[in-house]
Amino acid sequence: MLTDSFVYNSAPLRVRFAAGALGHLGDEIAAIGGARALILSTPYQKADAEALAARIGPRAAGVFAEARMHTPVETTALALQAYADSGADCIVSYGGGSTIGLGKAIAWRNDAPHLVVATTYAGSEVTDILGETEDRVKTTRRDPRIRPEAVIYDPQLTLGLPVAMSVASGLNAIAHAVEGLYATDANPVTSLMAVEGIAALQHALPGIHRNPSDLAARSEALYGSWLCGTVLGSVAMALHHKLCHTLGGALDLPHAETHAILLPHTVAFNAVAAAAALEPAARLFGGDLGGGLYDLARSLGAPTALRDLGVSRDELGRIADQAVKNPYANPREVTQDGVLALLEAAWAGIRPARI
Repeated sequence: MLTDSFVYNSAPLRVRFAAGALGHLGDEIAAIGGARALILSTPYQKADAEALAARIGPRAAGVFAEARMHTPVETTALALQAYADSGADCIVSYGGGSTIGLGKAIAWRNDAPHLVVATTYAGSEVTDILGETEDRVKTTRRDPRIRPEAVIYDPQLTLGLPVAMSVASGLNAIAHAVEGLYATDANPVTSLMAVEGIAALQHALPGIHRNPSDLAARSEALYGSWLCGTVLGSVAMALHHKLCHTLGGALDLPHAETHAILLPHTVAFNAVAAAAALEPAARLFGGDLGGGLYDLARSLGAPTALRDLGVSRDELGRIADQAVKNPYANPREVTQDGVLALLEAAWAGIRPARI
């Protein structure tokens, strides 16, 4: 019998999920009230963005292909000028977290309708969270206006996503769901989504690792990332995301890989105080969630140590100091010594001990 009280807020969001869904892009632009879209991408995906612009013809106002990790404010300023110069009335973000973050930053400032074509498993396309970097400090804000109006999930677009990035991106998505289980405002609905999303990615990522062209595995991973992102967009973040934001902003680390490395250690840290909340997810890994996530990452060839990303051990104290300033709500008390010990283990790539 359910005895706990809770609050659940359901955010309005239009989702089109299907192999071949990109063919409906023009219809989806119209559905969010747009006529001419500025298409955003990273430099790496510039050719894809330009092909997309050609595909939708007069519905494309132009392409801005300078999205960067951690959404530097100077890049946003350039994109805002490009938006104004193009005569666009909406945004299409084509890609993963870097491009989606730029689209959010633009929409936050000018209220442009925002449609995402997701090509990774980032999950940020369904959240109301915007992280921006200025002077090597990353700050995060939440507001309903930040959440895009619509998302296209087309598994065919993820077939070319390199296996290493697929794995890191999927582990990043799992982190969203794990933190949702012990969030201060967790509720039964988001907890169901979290466990379902984790299970989908746990099953799909090995399939992608074996055969990157497995459309069924790609579809399942995209489904899981949608659920995990929806969890993150519905509840509060905690220590894991605080550490990732601090590391990413201070050291310009790759976002998904940082999540993948830290996740087993933040889980083990918080399992001391949140074992009951984490138990449904722990069952998926034989009762050892931190160790199981570490083993999954290692079996898929994901990085498991911060030193693999070039982090100097000497930086850890400074990162711990920053992370305990204005900490996010967390089930276990956040102390400088505790965070430093967590970072030391993540730096060395030690498998977390079973709690």
